[in-house]
Amino acid sequence: MIQTVSLVALGGAIGASLRYLAGVAILRLIGQQAMPLGVITVNIVGSFLMGVFVSAAAQKGLTHYAPFVMTGILGGFTTFSSFSLETITLFERGETGLAALYVLLSVAVSIGALAFGMFLTKGLWA
Repeated sequence: MIQTVSLVALGGAIGASLRYLAGVAILRLIGQQAMPLGVITVNIVGSFLMGVFVSAAAQKGLTHYAPFVMTGILGGFTTFSSFSLETITLFERGETGLAALYVLLSVAVSIGALAFGMFLTKGLWA
């Protein structure tokens, strides 16, 4: 267990570093934009890479690398890739309504939770 946790932590450090570097590179290439292009690019690339890894690992018997690659590297790079995979998994199971609810709740409730957290702390440190 400690070895797996260590691999997830190492992968997370790699993924988070790559996310930061990708954001810096996109900012330098394109400049500041109204839409956070670094974040959306990382989300799209991370989701694509998650799809590639899931399929390749299943076909090649490499699923034992999932904690390091999926949870660690890709989870550190973008948690959106995990969200995308879970959504597709629900669709593939025929749980279309549950998948739609999952997307709605994940996005709306996460944004609401962020706003609520900001609201609560503004009074504390203002």
